[in-house]
Amino acid sequence: MFKRFDSQDFLISTDSITAPVWSDTSSAYIDSVSEDPAQAESDSGRYFRNALVDGKVQFAVTYGHKDGSGSLFYFAGSPGLSPTKTVYGQFRNIIYGEDENSDFNFGGYISKDFFAIVFNRANYRQALLPGSLNLAGIIGDQITDNSAISTVVDYFNCGRVYKLGSGSFGDGKMPAADAAKGVYGYLLPDIGTIIFNPFACGITPSAGSNTDGDNPSTFLSQIGEFYMNSQESVTSNFAFIRARNAEFNYSCNPTFFRSGSGGTVLYPDLAQNPQVFITTVGLYNDSNELLAVAKLSKPIKKDFTKEALIRVKLDF
Repeated sequence: MFKRFDSQDFLISTDSITAPVWSDTSSAYIDSVSEDPAQAESDSGRYFRNALVDGKVQFAVTYGHKDGSGSLFYFAGSPGLSPTKTVYGQFRNIIYGEDENSDFNFGGYISKDFFAIVFNRANYRQALLPGSLNLAGIIGDQITDNSAISTVVDYFNCGRVYKLGSGSFGDGKMPAADAAKGVYGYLLPDIGTIIFNPFACGITPSAGSNTDGDNPSTFLSQIGEFYMNSQESVTSNFAFIRARNAEFNYSCNPTFFRSGSGGTVLYPDLAQNPQVFITTVGLYNDSNELLAVAKLSKPIKKDFTKEALIRVKLDF
Protein backbone atom coordinates (compact mmCIF):
# COMPACT_ATOMS: atom_id res chain seq x y z
CA MET A 1 0.00 0.00 0.00
CA PHE A 2 1.43 3.35 -1.04
CA LYS A 3 0.56 6.96 -0.34
CA ARG A 4 2.01 10.04 -2.06
CA PHE A 5 3.40 12.82 0.13
CA ASP A 6 2.09 16.37 0.01
CA SER A 7 4.48 19.33 0.15
CA GLN A 8 3.48 20.08 3.75
CA ASP A 9 4.47 16.56 4.79
CA PHE A 10 8.18 17.52 4.71
CA LEU A 11 10.21 19.75 7.01
CA ILE A 12 13.94 20.51 7.00
CA SER A 13 15.63 21.50 10.27
CA THR A 14 19.28 22.27 11.14
CA ASP A 15 20.72 21.81 14.64
CA SER A 16 24.17 22.66 15.99
CA ILE A 17 25.85 19.95 18.07
CA THR A 18 28.87 20.72 20.26
CA ALA A 19 31.27 18.33 22.00
CA PRO A 20 34.82 18.36 23.36
CA VAL A 21 37.47 18.00 20.68
CA TRP A 22 39.43 15.50 22.76
CA SER A 23 39.36 11.71 22.48
CA ASP A 24 37.80 11.62 25.96
CA THR A 25 34.63 13.63 25.32
CA SER A 26 33.59 13.56 28.99
CA SER A 27 35.65 16.71 29.62
CA ALA A 28 35.99 20.00 27.73
CA TYR A 29 39.64 20.42 28.73
CA ILE A 30 42.91 18.58 29.19
CA ASP A 31 45.43 19.41 31.92
CA SER A 32 48.61 18.60 30.05
CA VAL A 33 49.99 16.68 27.11
CA SER A 34 53.09 14.62 26.42
CA GLU A 35 55.13 14.13 23.30
CA ASP A 36 54.98 10.86 21.38
CA PRO A 37 58.63 9.70 21.54
CA ALA A 38 58.29 7.11 18.79
CA GLN A 39 56.78 9.63 16.38
CA ALA A 40 59.40 12.23 17.32
CA GLU A 41 62.18 9.84 16.25
CA SER A 42 60.47 8.94 12.97
CA ASP A 43 60.75 10.81 9.65
CA SER A 44 57.50 12.68 10.39
CA GLY A 45 59.11 14.06 13.57
CA ARG A 46 61.15 16.41 11.38
CA TYR A 47 57.89 18.17 10.42
CA PHE A 48 55.62 17.97 13.48
CA ARG A 49 55.19 16.44 16.92
CA ASN A 50 52.13 14.58 18.16
CA ALA A 51 50.62 15.53 21.52
CA LEU A 52 49.32 12.59 23.57
CA VAL A 53 46.86 12.22 26.42
CA ASP A 54 46.57 8.69 27.83
CA GLY A 55 48.43 7.40 24.81
CA LYS A 56 45.99 8.93 22.26
CA VAL A 57 46.87 11.67 19.78
CA GLN A 58 44.96 14.89 20.50
CA PHE A 59 46.71 17.28 18.13
CA ALA A 60 50.02 17.94 16.38
CA VAL A 61 52.36 20.90 16.75
CA THR A 62 54.52 22.22 13.93
CA TYR A 63 56.84 25.13 13.13
CA GLY A 64 57.25 26.83 9.77
CA HIS A 65 59.81 29.34 8.54
CA LYS A 66 59.85 31.05 5.17
CA ASP A 67 63.62 30.67 4.70
CA GLY A 68 63.86 27.18 6.15
CA SER A 69 65.51 28.29 9.38
CA GLY A 70 65.44 25.98 12.39
CA SER A 71 65.79 22.65 10.60
CA LEU A 72 68.40 20.67 8.69
CA PHE A 73 68.63 20.90 4.92
CA TYR A 74 67.25 18.00 2.93
CA PHE A 75 70.50 17.85 1.00
CA ALA A 76 73.83 19.55 1.56
CA GLY A 77 73.67 21.13 -1.87
CA SER A 78 70.20 22.65 -1.40
CA PRO A 79 70.53 25.60 1.02
CA GLY A 80 67.25 26.68 2.58
CA LEU A 81 65.30 23.61 1.47
CA SER A 82 64.27 22.05 4.77
CA PRO A 83 61.20 20.78 6.66
CA THR A 84 60.41 24.20 8.17
CA LYS A 85 60.36 25.77 4.70
CA THR A 86 58.08 22.98 3.44
CA VAL A 87 55.71 23.46 6.40
CA TYR A 88 55.63 27.22 5.82
CA GLY A 89 54.70 26.79 2.16
CA GLN A 90 52.03 24.17 2.82
CA PHE A 91 50.23 26.22 5.47
CA ARG A 92 50.51 29.40 3.44
CA ASN A 93 48.81 27.70 0.48
CA ILE A 94 46.09 26.18 2.66
CA ILE A 95 45.34 29.33 4.64
CA TYR A 96 45.85 32.09 2.10
CA GLY A 97 45.79 30.26 -1.22
CA GLU A 98 48.37 32.71 -2.54
CA ASP A 99 51.71 32.51 -4.31
CA GLU A 100 55.01 31.52 -2.73
CA ASN A 101 56.06 35.13 -2.15
CA SER A 102 53.32 35.76 0.43
CA ASP A 103 54.04 36.12 4.14
CA PHE A 104 51.89 35.51 7.20
CA ASN A 105 50.14 38.67 8.30
CA PHE A 106 49.25 38.67 12.00
CA GLY A 107 47.04 41.72 12.35
CA GLY A 108 49.50 43.98 10.52
CA TYR A 109 52.70 42.30 11.68
CA ILE A 110 54.38 40.43 8.80
CA SER A 111 56.06 37.29 10.08
CA LYS A 112 58.46 34.87 8.45
CA ASP A 113 57.61 32.09 10.89
CA PHE A 114 54.75 30.62 12.92
CA PHE A 115 53.74 27.80 15.22
CA ALA A 116 50.59 25.80 14.56
CA ILE A 117 48.35 23.40 16.45
CA VAL A 118 46.40 21.04 14.19
CA PHE A 119 43.71 19.00 15.92
CA ASN A 120 43.20 15.31 15.33
CA ARG A 121 40.59 15.11 12.56
CA ALA A 122 39.13 11.92 14.02
CA ASN A 123 38.09 13.80 17.18
CA TYR A 124 35.75 16.28 15.49
CA ARG A 125 33.40 16.05 12.52
CA GLN A 126 33.02 19.52 11.08
CA ALA A 127 34.77 22.44 12.77
CA LEU A 128 36.12 23.89 15.98
CA LEU A 129 33.69 25.93 18.09
CA PRO A 130 34.64 29.63 18.25
CA GLY A 131 34.49 30.98 21.78
CA SER A 132 35.37 27.66 23.41
CA LEU A 133 39.14 28.16 23.29
CA ASN A 134 41.14 28.68 26.49
CA LEU A 135 44.84 27.87 26.29
CA ALA A 136 47.28 28.38 29.16
CA GLY A 137 51.06 28.24 29.15
CA ILE A 138 51.99 30.01 25.91
CA ILE A 139 51.85 33.54 27.33
CA GLY A 140 51.48 34.87 30.87
CA ASP A 141 47.69 34.95 30.49
CA GLN A 142 45.26 32.59 28.81
CA ILE A 143 44.83 32.77 25.05
CA THR A 144 41.39 32.74 23.47
CA ASP A 145 39.75 33.97 20.25
CA ASN A 146 37.78 37.18 19.74
CA SER A 147 34.52 35.62 18.50
CA ALA A 148 32.50 36.90 21.49
CA ILE A 149 33.47 40.53 20.96
CA SER A 150 33.78 40.61 17.17
CA THR A 151 30.80 41.92 15.19
CA VAL A 152 32.17 40.88 11.79
CA VAL A 153 33.51 37.46 10.81
CA ASP A 154 36.64 37.58 8.65
CA TYR A 155 37.53 34.94 6.08
CA PHE A 156 40.73 33.57 4.60
CA ASN A 157 40.96 31.10 1.75
CA CYS A 158 40.53 28.29 4.32
CA GLY A 159 37.29 29.68 5.76
CA ARG A 160 36.44 31.64 8.91
CA VAL A 161 39.22 33.30 10.89
CA TYR A 162 39.21 34.74 14.43
CA LYS A 163 42.02 36.69 16.06
CA LEU A 164 43.74 35.37 19.16
CA GLY A 165 44.18 37.53 22.24
CA SER A 166 44.41 37.31 26.01
CA GLY A 167 41.21 36.58 27.90
CA SER A 168 38.75 33.73 28.21
CA PHE A 169 36.08 32.04 26.13
CA GLY A 170 35.91 34.30 23.10
CA ASP A 171 36.72 37.73 24.55
CA GLY A 172 40.32 37.72 23.32
CA LYS A 173 42.02 41.12 23.12
CA MET A 174 45.12 42.05 21.15
CA PRO A 175 48.45 42.43 23.00
CA ALA A 176 48.32 45.83 24.69
CA ALA A 177 52.01 46.28 25.49
CA ASP A 178 53.16 46.63 21.89
CA ALA A 179 50.51 46.93 19.18
CA ALA A 180 53.23 46.62 16.54
CA LYS A 181 53.53 42.93 17.43
CA GLY A 182 50.10 42.29 15.95
CA VAL A 183 47.82 39.58 17.32
CA TYR A 184 48.84 36.39 19.07
CA GLY A 185 47.61 34.41 16.10
CA TYR A 186 44.44 33.07 14.49
CA LEU A 187 41.82 30.45 15.20
CA LEU A 188 40.87 28.76 11.92
CA PRO A 189 37.86 26.66 12.95
CA ASP A 190 36.96 25.27 9.53
CA ILE A 191 40.32 23.49 9.14
CA GLY A 192 40.79 22.62 12.83
CA THR A 193 43.92 24.72 13.21
CA ILE A 194 45.36 27.43 15.48
CA ILE A 195 48.22 29.56 14.12
CA PHE A 196 50.51 31.45 16.53
CA ASN A 197 52.65 34.55 16.01
CA PRO A 198 55.92 33.79 17.87
CA PHE A 199 56.87 37.48 18.19
CA ALA A 200 53.60 38.54 19.84
CA CYS A 201 53.60 35.45 22.09
CA GLY A 202 57.12 36.29 23.30
CA ILE A 203 58.58 33.07 21.90
CA THR A 204 62.07 33.09 20.36
CA PRO A 205 62.36 29.99 18.17
CA SER A 206 65.71 28.29 17.81
CA ALA A 207 66.85 29.63 14.45
CA GLY A 208 69.79 29.25 12.16
CA SER A 209 70.44 27.85 8.71
CA ASN A 210 70.85 24.06 8.59
CA THR A 211 70.16 23.84 12.34
CA ASP A 212 67.89 21.32 14.08
CA GLY A 213 66.04 23.70 16.39
CA ASP A 214 63.51 21.15 17.68
CA ASN A 215 61.02 24.04 17.92
CA PRO A 216 57.79 21.96 17.82
CA SER A 217 58.94 20.00 20.87
CA THR A 218 59.80 23.21 22.76
CA PHE A 219 56.42 24.76 21.94
CA LEU A 220 54.57 21.58 22.93
CA SER A 221 56.24 21.53 26.33
CA GLN A 222 54.78 24.99 27.12
CA ILE A 223 51.14 23.97 26.59
CA GLY A 224 49.15 23.79 29.80
CA GLU A 225 45.43 23.56 30.51
CA PHE A 226 43.61 23.50 27.21
CA TYR A 227 39.87 24.02 26.58
CA MET A 228 38.46 23.38 23.11
CA ASN A 229 35.12 22.18 21.74
CA SER A 230 34.01 21.10 18.30
CA GLN A 231 30.86 22.07 16.43
CA GLU A 232 28.75 20.22 13.88
CA SER A 233 25.64 21.34 11.99
CA VAL A 234 23.30 18.39 11.47
CA THR A 235 20.55 18.81 8.89
CA SER A 236 17.47 16.71 9.50
CA ASN A 237 14.73 15.99 6.98
CA PHE A 238 11.43 15.18 8.69
CA ALA A 239 8.78 13.24 6.81
CA PHE A 240 5.30 13.02 8.35
CA ILE A 241 3.37 9.90 7.39
CA ARG A 242 -0.34 10.19 8.05
CA ALA A 243 -2.45 7.04 8.16
CA ARG A 244 -6.06 8.23 8.27
CA ASN A 245 -8.89 6.15 9.69
CA ALA A 246 -9.87 4.64 6.32
CA GLU A 247 -6.29 3.91 5.22
CA PHE A 248 -3.85 1.06 5.85
CA ASN A 249 -6.37 -1.18 7.62
CA TYR A 250 -5.66 -4.29 5.56
CA SER A 251 -2.43 -6.21 5.26
CA CYS A 252 -0.57 -7.15 2.08
CA ASN A 253 0.68 -10.29 3.77
CA PRO A 254 -0.54 -13.38 1.83
CA THR A 255 -1.62 -15.03 5.09
CA PHE A 256 -4.27 -12.32 5.45
CA PHE A 257 -6.23 -13.64 2.44
CA ARG A 258 -7.77 -16.94 1.48
CA SER A 259 -5.60 -18.82 -1.02
CA GLY A 260 -6.95 -18.69 -4.60
CA SER A 261 -9.93 -16.53 -3.60
CA GLY A 262 -8.88 -13.42 -5.50
CA GLY A 263 -8.63 -11.26 -2.39
CA THR A 264 -11.14 -12.72 0.07
CA VAL A 265 -10.09 -12.14 3.66
CA LEU A 266 -9.24 -15.41 5.36
CA TYR A 267 -11.09 -14.61 8.58
CA PRO A 268 -14.61 -13.12 8.09
CA ASP A 269 -14.41 -11.03 11.25
CA LEU A 270 -11.49 -9.12 9.71
CA ALA A 271 -13.47 -8.22 6.58
CA GLN A 272 -15.65 -5.65 8.35
CA ASN A 273 -13.49 -4.98 11.36
CA PRO A 274 -9.84 -5.45 10.30
CA GLN A 275 -7.03 -5.01 12.79
CA VAL A 276 -3.44 -4.69 11.64
CA PHE A 277 -0.18 -3.45 13.18
CA ILE A 278 2.16 -0.93 11.55
CA THR A 279 5.79 -1.94 12.14
CA THR A 280 7.75 -0.45 9.21
CA VAL A 281 7.62 2.59 6.94
CA GLY A 282 9.31 2.56 3.54
CA LEU A 283 10.09 5.73 1.57
CA TYR A 284 10.00 5.35 -2.22
CA ASN A 285 10.73 7.66 -5.13
CA ASP A 286 8.55 8.13 -8.23
CA SER A 287 10.30 5.16 -9.88
CA ASN A 288 9.09 2.88 -7.08
CA GLU A 289 12.65 2.51 -5.75
CA LEU A 290 13.04 2.05 -2.00
CA LEU A 291 15.19 4.88 -0.61
CA ALA A 292 14.88 4.47 3.16
CA VAL A 293 13.31 2.18 5.74
CA ALA A 294 12.13 3.30 9.18
CA LYS A 295 11.44 0.76 11.92
CA LEU A 296 9.02 1.69 14.68
CA SER A 297 10.07 1.13 18.28
CA LYS A 298 6.86 -0.85 18.80
CA PRO A 299 3.95 -1.86 16.51
CA ILE A 300 1.06 0.58 16.18
CA LYS A 301 -2.42 -0.95 16.16
CA LYS A 302 -4.54 0.31 13.25
CA ASP A 303 -8.22 -0.11 12.36
CA PHE A 304 -11.08 2.04 11.04
CA THR A 305 -11.44 3.77 14.41
CA LYS A 306 -7.82 4.92 14.67
CA GLU A 307 -5.49 7.29 12.86
CA ALA A 308 -1.72 7.34 13.08
CA LEU A 309 0.89 10.08 12.55
CA ILE A 310 4.43 8.75 12.17
CA ARG A 311 7.40 11.13 12.03
CA VAL A 312 10.48 9.86 10.18
CA LYS A 313 13.75 11.72 10.78
CA LEU A 314 16.58 11.53 8.25
CA ASP A 315 19.92 13.01 9.38
CA PHE A 316 22.64 13.94 6.91
